[in-house]
Amino acid sequence: MGIIIWLIVGGVVGWLASLVMRTDGQQGIFLNIVVGIIGSVIASFLFGGGINQAVTVTTFIYSLIGAIILLAIVNLVRRGSVR
Repeated sequence: MGIIIWLIVGGVVGWLASLVMRTDGQQGIFLNIVVGIIGSVIASFLFGGGINQAVTVTTFIYSLIGAIILLAIVNLVRRGSVR
């Protein structure tokens, strides 16, 4: 059951982060899920909470911030600017 929650929350978080960073047209559902899950891992390192513990508003926002940080780093490496 935990994997399904990861996929759903990761997809939503990745999609919202891609809308914020304006990369939505470049990535599909699979990359949205990957960005959301990796963003949650980054958030757990930075803030100490992730979607592993429980899906709350706080952990959702932390995961979104982690996903935005990930997309900013990818844009910086790829294009030389964060956007």
